[in-house]
Amino acid sequence: MKNPGQHDTPASDDDVVAGRVRIFDTSLRDGEQAPGFSMDRRAKLRMARQLEALGVDVLEAGFPQASPDDFAAVAEIAGALKNTTVCALARCQDGDIDSAARALAAARHSRIHLFLSTSPLHREHKLGMSRAQVLDTAVRAIERARGLCHEVEFSAEDALRTEPEFLAEVFSAAVAAGASTLNAPDTVGYTTPTEIVELFEYLRRHVVGAERVIFSSHCHDDLGMAVANSLAAVGAGARQVECTINGIGERAGNAALEEVVMALKVRAPHFGVDTRIDTRQLYPASRLLTELTGQAVPRNKAIVGANAFAHESGIHQHGMLKHRGTYEIMRPQDVGIAETRLVMGKHSGRAALRQRLQALGHAPDDAALDEIFARFKTLADHGRELHDEDLEALALGRDPHAGGPWRLVQLHASSHLGGSASASVKLAHDDGHEVGEAAIGDGPVDAVLRAIERATGTPLALTRFQIDAMGEGADAQGHAQLSARHAARDWRGHGTSTDIVEAAALAALVIVNRIAQHPPHEQAPSIEERGQGRPLADPRAQGRPHKEITA
Repeated sequence: MKNPGQHDTPASDDDVVAGRVRIFDTSLRDGEQAPGFSMDRRAKLRMARQLEALGVDVLEAGFPQASPDDFAAVAEIAGALKNTTVCALARCQDGDIDSAARALAAARHSRIHLFLSTSPLHREHKLGMSRAQVLDTAVRAIERARGLCHEVEFSAEDALRTEPEFLAEVFSAAVAAGASTLNAPDTVGYTTPTEIVELFEYLRRHVVGAERVIFSSHCHDDLGMAVANSLAAVGAGARQVECTINGIGERAGNAALEEVVMALKVRAPHFGVDTRIDTRQLYPASRLLTELTGQAVPRNKAIVGANAFAHESGIHQHGMLKHRGTYEIMRPQDVGIAETRLVMGKHSGRAALRQRLQALGHAPDDAALDEIFARFKTLADHGRELHDEDLEALALGRDPHAGGPWRLVQLHASSHLGGSASASVKLAHDDGHEVGEAAIGDGPVDAVLRAIERATGTPLALTRFQIDAMGEGADAQGHAQLSARHAARDWRGHGTSTDIVEAAALAALVIVNRIAQHPPHEQAPSIEERGQGRPLADPRAQGRPHKEITA
């Protein structure tokens, strides 16, 4: 740790000032404190390691004074990270500052992030302070923190609703006191890109010592403009953006890190700056956060949503088959997604169907393709996506919706707080015999799937399990979607019931029946055998399958 009075001058680094934007991630502080996104210490540490692998410059690990657990989480992260600056939030109060310093003691590079409201509304109703009192409080806090960490950031809470001349006065005093980063947050998501440009340009002209500090933007999404405002701030000279994975945060959230970073990357000639982010880690970071919080990402979410690199429209698919650039401005691999998906649904065309059938090892002539396409359209008009096993059934002249040979006759599942779950099933086969099996699992769904495996003799390595609520209230149905690995290939199944365990069992039976209808000699080569992707890991060897529950 540096001696009191000794501080960095990062703004003297021409690369930082002119060519690079620092990414300040606050997923574990601003994001985690939002309802539904709380994480325990173990989860926070896992996320922190992923964020360091992503390449964030600064990681705000928490608010140590908020609780003993938050203090412990910040301390653990501070001791674990090697390259990323670890930051702790603190009010301009001695107790907060000292607590933050103790939590950051083991950090290789530490930052205390001080904040104090500056807007007239906050000064009057939140703080009960005059302008002079706000100014004195900020200076005293920065001077105290300056001797306890490697660098200090000062945030003027509600800066965008603060009088510009007073904000410049506070920031000038903050620079003189030793702050090396000045943050002008849009705390309530009120501003517009034009207004934020005007403010940052004003601050860079009027803050005394502006050339020695980094200006930072922290935007909330209450009006849906957090990313646009952050990028506008960069255009006006901000060289740090404070953001979160998946845009999580208070109320409507913060600027989404993945959107800010990819906008700067894809539109590099326009912005003229870059970041240190390894963009191939964006999708893994998004998925890990989803796993840790249980909060699903909307399908249409930019960059990391399930539809971000998926195309169903026949016109779009035809263009994509001709040249990727027709409908994609970035490669999925650049954000850590394996490949673009041409979704086979009711809007798909012949060209995409032919291409997918060829990838599955089928090469129908024009007449056969016409017949397959007509049947494909009939099935797709029911409103669902058709997967590889459906297309193979069509290519082989079979009915993808054909039931059997297995059907569910009885199902019983139970779970116990603090213990394992158990389940028993009875299945009937088309040849007339019935099979009953029981199993124990981590939960009732896991136990049911294991019982079905035993009853049918079909081992399944579950790779994805998702439950969606269809409707509201006690009688709402659950729609289960399962993906599983069997015989070196992937299978999918769907099931619907008011009982989510039964819905999962029905989805598993769809998979088992599809496997039974496709003998090994008829199964298409797996993805890795075709050389079109990486093999999927067996979740039973490496952990629990990804689960999503959305309403």
